[in-house]
Amino acid sequence: MNYEQVTETYEAYAQKIGDRKRMYETIANIFDVKRVLYPGSHVDIAPSFVIPHVIYVDSFKGAIRFFKKLETVQELIDQRKEYDGPCTIEFFGQDYTQPLDIGPVDLIISQYAGFVGQATKQYLKPGGILLCNDSHGDATLARFDKAFELIGVMGRTNELVQTGLDEYFHLPKGKDVDTTEVKKSMKGPRYTKQVENYVFQKV
Repeated sequence: MNYEQVTETYEAYAQKIGDRKRMYETIANIFDVKRVLYPGSHVDIAPSFVIPHVIYVDSFKGAIRFFKKLETVQELIDQRKEYDGPCTIEFFGQDYTQPLDIGPVDLIISQYAGFVGQATKQYLKPGGILLCNDSHGDATLARFDKAFELIGVMGRTNELVQTGLDEYFHLPKGKDVDTTEVKKSMKGPRYTKQVENYVFQKV
């Protein structure tokens, strides 16, 4: 892939999923994020526009093909990054459930990629942040995992809300959440109140 092809591939994907850059920027600014792990990233390089060191992991052939031209991807990021210092990107073309040779990170991003938080939490430093949605139940598993504490939610305005958190993760009619069923179905339950993304801190 040349520069134009890399740009077109990213632009097409960003248009499909929506611009997540402001969401990443909000989290990075509030929690002083410098180093990120993004399992199941596909070609969403938006975190690198606002965070200086991002480790991308994806076994999808399209993602592997995209990141094969790492220098070209780096060039695109350098053109668009919103910070002064150097940018570092790493890519692992593998399943994120397999071991990764990386150090601790400040943030793990989980977007529509399965149980990312559960599979990679060992790489998250104490006090680090897990930003995840509940498409496949990843937020649900984090909510009922003693390793994590729910500290905020984020809607479409990309603002972090840290009040009223006890209103989330409740099923209709007071039913109990069955995490075994969530793992089996890989679907987030239909709660009485839901939001785009959930923010957890590693205890």
